[in-house]
Amino acid sequence: MVFVKICGITELDDALLAAGLGASAIGLTFAASPRQVGVEHARDIVRRIPPEVLSVGVFRNQPKETVVDTANRVGLRAVQLHGSETPEQTRWISERTSAVIKAFAIDDPALTADHDYGPHRLLIDAPTPGGGELFDWRELADKTLGRRYILAGGLTPDNVGRALRELKPWGVDVASGVEARPGRKDPAKLRRFLVAVRDVVGHDAEPNSLL
Repeated sequence: MVFVKICGITELDDALLAAGLGASAIGLTFAASPRQVGVEHARDIVRRIPPEVLSVGVFRNQPKETVVDTANRVGLRAVQLHGSETPEQTRWISERTSAVIKAFAIDDPALTADHDYGPHRLLIDAPTPGGGELFDWRELADKTLGRRYILAGGLTPDNVGRALRELKPWGVDVASGVEARPGRKDPAKLRRFLVAVRDVVGHDAEPNSLL
């Protein structure tokens, strides 16, 4: 089983396509980005996706009150903190939302520091988080230390199978690797990505659930 998050969703048809192809979650970006969505538009998308597909809001260094307020207004079932949020901020948000994914760049010292971020899932990204860059996977060996994590950074339909076989992450996260252009998915790439995942984990496997 593997958790598969299709991030950078900006339109309902892409969200429904991802859901129909078997994605575990969709990511909606509220931080400054070419893939940024507004609250009302995001709420419309979240209301219309199947209930088994997790809606994740992506934030970066935004006030903790804004994160929680947006999650409540949109109806998000999880939030992803993709900046330099402190352990205190992360715990505060975790206490007020259903689930938190805390993202770290592979070269962030906080990734291996002994800090209490509270209950959360770990996401590991390239040195420039959200940039779609592939990093040296050999760096993960000393960073994960047996922890379950979601792998991001430069994943595509052509390399996600190798990533799953070699690294065995708990989940994978993709945005630019399945895009036609920033914010819009390429249906063929998206299908190939999910097929590549199923080829490794099995066609009958249920996706991992964050909740």
